[in-house]
Amino acid sequence: MPKQEAPLHQLRSYLPPDSFDEVLYYLQHYKVHLTITRRRQTILGDYRHAFAGQTHRISVNGNLNPYAFLVTLLHELAHLFTYEQFGHRVQAHGKEWKNEFSKILAKFLLKKVFPPDVEKALLHTLQNPAASSCGDERLLRVLRNYDAKQENACLVEQLPDGALFALSDGRIFRRGEKLRKRYKCIEMATGRAYLFSPVYEIRPV
Repeated sequence: MPKQEAPLHQLRSYLPPDSFDEVLYYLQHYKVHLTITRRRQTILGDYRHAFAGQTHRISVNGNLNPYAFLVTLLHELAHLFTYEQFGHRVQAHGKEWKNEFSKILAKFLLKKVFPPDVEKALLHTLQNPAASSCGDERLLRVLRNYDAKQENACLVEQLPDGALFALSDGRIFRRGEKLRKRYKCIEMATGRAYLFSPVYEIRPV
């Protein structure tokens, strides 16, 4: 499924209750071109700054639950705010971005749009936001509680060593040992080694 521009009136269905008006303000004020795209395994959202007459562009995965969708959208809006102030003069996920993400996240926490367990995880995130929208494993575990349950799906970290699992593209892997923060897994067809996040969703074989 290709990217689709999101009509703003339909955006409400992707967001938690009582968050739409605030989100709408930011999108309209900064003239953001928002697209909702198919599931992407390695990223949840993306930001592209305005240039050559084009507006700011943000994409968010359409399969996310409302709380994960909002957190991802705020992550990308923080990139926009940072670019508006500093252009390319700062690191993409440096202290300036962390400050902007923390500020906008705090605003929505005050609005009480998140359930208690997500709110608790986000308060922890405020201390040092992760550079990647997929990088905060503690938060991703909590957000996953609100996903629609997928039959026979689990996380890499829930498998025993040596277990086989499949990706959505059909490739089969064997889970190996954990190396620091990621699991070393071997693709059965090629013998190549890959590193997987503990919270990567897969299907056991």
